[in-house]
Amino acid sequence: QVQLVESGGGLAQAGGSLRLSCAASPRTFGSYCMGWFRQAPGKEREFVAAALRSGGITYSADSVKGRFTISRDNAKNTVYLQMNSLKPEDTAVYYCASDDHICGRDMRVDYWGKGTLVTVSP
Repeated sequence: QVQLVESGGGLAQAGGSLRLSCAASPRTFGSYCMGWFRQAPGKEREFVAAALRSGGITYSADSVKGRFTISRDNAKNTVYLQMNSLKPEDTAVYYCASDDHICGRDMRVDYWGKGTLVTVSP
């Protein structure tokens, strides 16, 4: 069964930190690529970060480089997004995603999680 379950969202102040988690079913976690997208109110969903199965190669959107870090814990079938130096413009619903063929901003996404809301106050 394919399953991606996000957690860790909530309210943070600008400059603060949050860590998102995505627990995946073993089959899904074995996907070629795991990543994060986000969708702010009134905007299209956009790529945030992604990591290859090995975890050795990662991709990040320019808007989050130097602030957000994606990582994978293969023993726990979990992908993390560590978000530091948060800004109000980071406010969005964050979605976990998997893709068996492409990694990075061009991911076509085979499966989506239901999302977790991150709100950053000024």
